Amino acid sequence: MHSVNDYLNSPITDSIPLLTWVLKKNHAWLITNKDYTLTTKETNTLKALIEQRQQGVPFAYLSGVKGFYHLDFIVTPDTLIPRPETELLIDIALDLFKDKSCKLLDLGTGSGIIAITLADKNPHWQVVATDFSKQSLAVAKQNTTIDIDFQQGSWFAAVPDRQFDLIISNPPYIEQDDPCLKDLIHEPQTALVSGKDGLDDIRIIIKQAPQHLTNNGFLLLEHGYNQQLKIVDLLTTNFTHIQTFKDYNSNNRAVLAQLKP
Repeated sequence: MHSVNDYLNSPITDSIPLLTWVLKKNHAWLITNKDYTLTTKETNTLKALIEQRQQGVPFAYLSGVKGFYHLDFIVTPDTLIPRPETELLIDIALDLFKDKSCKLLDLGTGSGIIAITLADKNPHWQVVATDFSKQSLAVAKQNTTIDIDFQQGSWFAAVPDRQFDLIISNPPYIEQDDPCLKDLIHEPQTALVSGKDGLDDIRIIIKQAPQHLTNNGFLLLEHGYNQQLKIVDLLTTNFTHIQTFKDYNSNNRAVLAQLKP
């Protein structure tokens, strides 16, 4: 039988987080209980999780939970794993509509992190969240106890004839031949890849957004580190006051634009 100490000294990736997950104890408990011997059930569960982790399955899918901003979210292989870079969108939106009401549309909500976080911070906002995937919407609904209007459909097809003060999206934006995809094989590819240059979905959103924005409404997009200039160019036809933002790693990551009068 294995003790806690065996795993504390293990070189296996994420062995300690997996151990804390299986035992439902924090790291401090592990340190002070090094001699605790795992039961047969705990050992078998941990071994199975370690095998999956060694095969590249992300820890978030094994634990089923990932923190984002100030909340924890259920995640499954039907949804992307929340990234800290996306928290930038939350900060921008909160600053933009500080102490104001807002009709918000979150396009491609996935596990619901953007819509739910903003609705939790601003219960008086009217929040709509869409996704083309039934499975993703099911996860998003599990993640919220807040009043959010979830709609299924591809981009604006989910909200025909509706208008919003702010449309926000973290759409697929990876190029179809990007080498980084080999490290993301466990995540839903349709939520990652968007054509040859990664901008197919962003083009659709930028083109159709004006019909769904109120007067002087805003569009806020997350994008790849090398796409900002192209996106700004796409926005200039129908948008003004275009602002660009870097993430917390100093990579170009988001763009905010206001609908032209």
